[in-house]
Amino acid sequence: MSNKMKNPVIPGFYPDPSICRAGDDYYLACSSFELCPAIPIFHSRDLAHWEQICYAMTPENGFHVEKNTGNGGVMAPTIRYNDGLFYIINTNFSDRGNYIITAENPAGPWSEPHWLTDVPGIDASIFFDNDGKAYIMGTGNVWDNGAGGMERGIWLAPYDMVNFRMAGEPVTIFNSALRVGAAPESPHLYHIGDYYYLMIAEGGTEHYHSVMVARSKELFGFYEGNPANPVLTHRHMGFRAPIINVGHADWVELPDGSWYAVFLASRLIGGECKNLGRETFICPVVWERDWPLFSPETGKVEWEYDAPACLPWTEYPPEKEREDFDDGKLDLCWSFWGTPYEKFYEISDSRLKLRCIRQSLADDLKPMGFVPEFNKDRYVSFLARRQRQPRTTAACQMTFTPRGTESAGLAVVQAMNHQFHLERAVQDGQQVVRLVQVTSDFDLQPYMPGFDSRTHKDVIAWAVWDKPEIVLQIQMEDEKFTVSYGSSRESMTQLCTADGSRINPEKVGCMVGTMIGMYATGNGTDSGSRAEFDWFSLEE
Repeated sequence: MSNKMKNPVIPGFYPDPSICRAGDDYYLACSSFELCPAIPIFHSRDLAHWEQICYAMTPENGFHVEKNTGNGGVMAPTIRYNDGLFYIINTNFSDRGNYIITAENPAGPWSEPHWLTDVPGIDASIFFDNDGKAYIMGTGNVWDNGAGGMERGIWLAPYDMVNFRMAGEPVTIFNSALRVGAAPESPHLYHIGDYYYLMIAEGGTEHYHSVMVARSKELFGFYEGNPANPVLTHRHMGFRAPIINVGHADWVELPDGSWYAVFLASRLIGGECKNLGRETFICPVVWERDWPLFSPETGKVEWEYDAPACLPWTEYPPEKEREDFDDGKLDLCWSFWGTPYEKFYEISDSRLKLRCIRQSLADDLKPMGFVPEFNKDRYVSFLARRQRQPRTTAACQMTFTPRGTESAGLAVVQAMNHQFHLERAVQDGQQVVRLVQVTSDFDLQPYMPGFDSRTHKDVIAWAVWDKPEIVLQIQMEDEKFTVSYGSSRESMTQLCTADGSRINPEKVGCMVGTMIGMYATGNGTDSGSRAEFDWFSLEE
């Protein structure tokens, strides 16, 4: 009986996967949007099991990101290996745009960003040809439709990787696989046999997402679209398919000449919600008549595939469910929201201590502009992990006595100010434990001109609680959230049940996934008060 690769191979909010091979090792980079540190890097020997080995962007190498909608920050990295050096090219909407970082060891350290002042647009990618020459490509309004208008397309230019600048004029090589196809983006280029193959995402990253392929025998030719396009999608399977939003792929060749693709997709929860965001999936690819065939025999993404027989089956220890804060440092699974420019947290005496700073988890949303004015005040006192399975129980033990506007506790956070806060607070002069539901109204996406939103905070349930110590728990069963509190895990009282679809509506989309963690805030007022957490658990 053969070993199996089970999808998603990297569960939870790990979108936009890009993969490269160096000898017998495989490395994969993902988007992280407004989380800090950024761009998680994974390693595998068998393509079935992945271990996180670092973050490519951290405050130590100059990473800046701003907490806002959840949908901004860094997205769509490409990772490549060439002549002993690893490269990542990426876009940061919270900073100066496109940049490249390099490392001799993919586990780091990675260089500071080389900012690409001559590279426009988003989703830039790099390509090393068989002769070692380097090229850069990206998206933009570069296709002349012949009717006096410019449309989105893909451009390519030679690139000087020593001085990080274009070495020639960009050339338009493709527009879209479908006539006026929406959002042709995320280009990757490969030289395989007699052809150069261009693979892009098209249709937007939600329901109509897809993978398209084109080819040319000339690097700077205009690429011929695959007659079978889209080569991978689930958009024809309707809005209730269990795996949905399939697209944004990257290829890797194995030592035996076989090929695999990694790509993003979302698991649909409760028939309508995408709590986990976009996750990393994998499928085999074979070649027929010089065109790629994804997931042969069925043509759709399967929950499992036979693992590659030519690779050594290599398992890694799972992420630990419970964090007791005994080590004095944080594992790689933990993230902040926004670059923390002040030390609002401390791990000492086997406790995590979060200070009630002025920023709240649900400050008003702001428009998302490309390379906005630098702001070092957009972060929150929030330490979180990704929800990785539809059925998850999060819990923590906290010591905290709120004063004034302070609150602290356990939060479940989606994009666009859609959140649940299970918190200790002062309400009508009483010490309480309560569940606060946060939602927002908006008509336009945050990157569109005229974006405006209105945030709503509603207390769903509350109970008097005047002791400093408390255990908080949210049990998530698909979209049914059971909220409890007590003096210990063995003595819990149910506060309420909540509808998880309220913070996972379709209009929030699936750009990011749910983050779950501990927080403290003065809600507009800086405070010296701290919430102390003895432990945190995330049980799947």
